[in-house]
Amino acid sequence: MSNGKRLLLVLGAVVVLGVPALAQERKGGIRGHVTDNSGGILQGARIELQPTGIIVVSNTQGEFFINDVDPGSFKISITYVGFDGFTKQVTVSAGQIASLDAKLEVGSQNLEVLVTAGRASGEAEEINRQLTADNLVQVLTSDVIRSLPNANMADALGRLPSVTLERDEGEGKYVQVRGTEPRLTSVTINGINVPSPESGVRQIKLDAIPADIVESVEINKTLQANMDADGIGGSVNLVTKTAGERPTITLNGMSGYTPIVNGRGLVETAATMGQRFGSDKRFGALIGGTYDWNGRGIDDIEPVPDIATLLPGSPRWFDTIDQREYRYYRSRWGLAGSTDYKLAEGSNIYLRGFYSDFKNFGDRWVYTLNDNTDPVAAGLLNGNGGAPSFNTQIRLPDYGIGSLVLGGKHVRTSSWFAWDVSASRSRQLGENDPTASFRSNLASSSCTFDPAATKNIYLPQWAPVCYSEAHDPTTMSLDRIGGAAIGLTAQLNLQVTGAVAKNYHLGSHLSR
Repeated sequence: MSNGKRLLLVLGAVVVLGVPALAQERKGGIRGHVTDNSGGILQGARIELQPTGIIVVSNTQGEFFINDVDPGSFKISITYVGFDGFTKQVTVSAGQIASLDAKLEVGSQNLEVLVTAGRASGEAEEINRQLTADNLVQVLTSDVIRSLPNANMADALGRLPSVTLERDEGEGKYVQVRGTEPRLTSVTINGINVPSPESGVRQIKLDAIPADIVESVEINKTLQANMDADGIGGSVNLVTKTAGERPTITLNGMSGYTPIVNGRGLVETAATMGQRFGSDKRFGALIGGTYDWNGRGIDDIEPVPDIATLLPGSPRWFDTIDQREYRYYRSRWGLAGSTDYKLAEGSNIYLRGFYSDFKNFGDRWVYTLNDNTDPVAAGLLNGNGGAPSFNTQIRLPDYGIGSLVLGGKHVRTSSWFAWDVSASRSRQLGENDPTASFRSNLASSSCTFDPAATKNIYLPQWAPVCYSEAHDPTTMSLDRIGGAAIGLTAQLNLQVTGAVAKNYHLGSHLSR
């Protein structure tokens, strides 16, 4: 082939390939930031570009970006529940990005509510994010979480409609969405799946996560294409905090006391600090931590009535009773941090980390008293009798949940690409709780139920000799020791994901 023909071929290729490139350059875009009149970020605002009908939603930083816009003049309309609407004309030039900073004013009809209710702004954000979501979702923001006495993340989620809890000693543990089993609800942190810290259990112990370590919680009741299909009941996504436009420094704490079991206390504290750096605030960093200690104490009785006395009108008789005392030393601490950098308009990379630790320590003491009344003479069915016994247990499980994700999103003229690389790990130290059982050396026992002294069937009384026999260490001997603690069990998940989307025209419809 001659040099002249080669030159013509190259020029032809440049012309053919250059046509779409020139067409791309003719497009423009609009970037914006939505805040209230005090500068607070408004996430979930609905932004509509008229007359194109393009609709987008502001992100966690209150930002939005509309790409693939033809040059010309457009009207931007922004709505947010609880605020007056915002409209403004915007001119888009070929190959340029137009900027818009929208400050929304509080609606006059809602002014009193927003001023008097400390968590009203959080509830307004929840409503807006739910209204603008592509699927059926419920949102719980940090403002609302902190305004209520939630012991852990499960307790916070239990306040939402259609969510019930499986509890452990008074605190929420597993989440059940719409009546399904806990194992049918998946849990993610910043969209990343995390394994269960318990061996042989699929569901996540949400009592292992402090309530105030996150920015918000999302319960997705219908799944989307970018979600794993392992959440038949629903998917719980914990969203950690990120740096906003304004510097953030928060510090809070509380403490309490209960007289149960000779007096027990609790303490909770949390702190967050972060800001964006540089004249254009391209780089942001934030770190937050929380710690709580709960000295929960429980003392109760668990009587067992004789079957023969359960008939209506029959005087109640009890065959045995457990006197139980629990002392818990539950502590949780968590750390969450994030950094992000804006490479360009609509393009950013981020790094987010999360870790929480839950030590569910505690002691249990159980004294068992048995009725030694002659069952035949008293007309009883279950009177087996026997000397008192005693057993004790030490709870030493330690749970940890962590995740680390590096990702980014890059918006181009008519397409976008998102990616992330992540690792998540959960572990448990100590699986079985050590127990020790003691039995009495007495040849016979004089312990009996005292019906004459029992005025309330929920507080059955027993002869004084029962307590002297049960609490005499000289008559007790070690029967068995069981439940030796098992060492470390852990699971590591590694994940790489990517997503690509491109705008297209189908008749008069434009995809976004």
